Amino acid sequence: MSGGEREEAAEPSGGFAERLLVWYDRHGRRDLPWHRPATAYRVWISEIMLQQTRVETVRPYFTRFVERFPDVHALAQAPLDEVLAHWSGLGYYARARNLHRAAGLIVAEHGGEPPDDLAALEALPGIGRSTAGAIQSLARGHRAAILDGNVKRVLARHAGVAGWPGRAPVQRALWAEAEKRLPRQRVGAYNQALMDLGAGICQRRPRCADCPVAGDCVARAQGRTVELPAPKPKRAWPTREGVVLVLQHAADDTVLLERRPAHGIWGGLWSLPEFPDLTTLQGWLATRGITAAPATLPPLEHGFTHFRYRMHPCHVCTKRLDTAEQGQEWARPEQPPGGLPAPIKRLLDEVVAVGAGGRSRP
Repeated sequence: MSGGEREEAAEPSGGFAERLLVWYDRHGRRDLPWHRPATAYRVWISEIMLQQTRVETVRPYFTRFVERFPDVHALAQAPLDEVLAHWSGLGYYARARNLHRAAGLIVAEHGGEPPDDLAALEALPGIGRSTAGAIQSLARGHRAAILDGNVKRVLARHAGVAGWPGRAPVQRALWAEAEKRLPRQRVGAYNQALMDLGAGICQRRPRCADCPVAGDCVARAQGRTVELPAPKPKRAWPTREGVVLVLQHAADDTVLLERRPAHGIWGGLWSLPEFPDLTTLQGWLATRGITAAPATLPPLEHGFTHFRYRMHPCHVCTKRLDTAEQGQEWARPEQPPGGLPAPIKRLLDEVVAVGAGGRSRP
């Protein structure tokens, strides 16, 4: 057996997989750009992009990304700044940093091709069990299961698996279902069918009348499609606050940008100088000979995984160009030295491209 695929008993005729494949042959999506061709590299890139991101959003990003980085060697050799720039707007930037790191390891340790083994794939940065299974099945036809968000929803309902899928016991139960339902043949098409079913039919509000496996769905039979899978337990996320400075040069409308630390929010991206409060920002300006009072702008909020960040933007227009320090750079907002976080890009579009409406000058 090649590729590290897991052995399971064959499914009986007319079972779950067979019905799903019949449905896929009639209604499945075959126009996804990572299917043409479905190489291990292209499937890997698409699977990472699709984590917590919708297909419609990913399509243009994927096309631009693989045009610039057509193979593992191109991705590994590219500067991280350029990779992040092509990721800018997709969010969850650790995914892009992990892609870049993994590409380097693939070139150094696997001859420039994603390894043909589940365990070796899972050992790479950012590649978990489901992503490894997708690469092996969709690109190589190996018998490997997947369990992304859409598939969890399908299996939780069809098998009647209660609980939030983020809990370890629920996760184990869903993996057991995913493994035992794998067909002997056309595993790639079957896994794609599972994802398509979850994305288009078995949504949060399911269209059970159109589902090819509704006949023996536990959740449908028991009237539990709303409660399965159980939602993530709610909790109140804290709000962090900070002041960001839009320091704009009067002569050419360039803006002072600085690189974020490699770890933490927006790690490795270019952003605006950030301060804990307005007093600290004013002191920073004063030490650089900029005496104008910052013009305060409406606050912006952005949600991260475990907290909300409320930014208080301040705008200053200056004639001084000697304020840039190590890790900072004057740049036009439309030509940053690397990727910009989406909320920062929107802020700069509003303030700089349109005009601040009342710029503060030194």
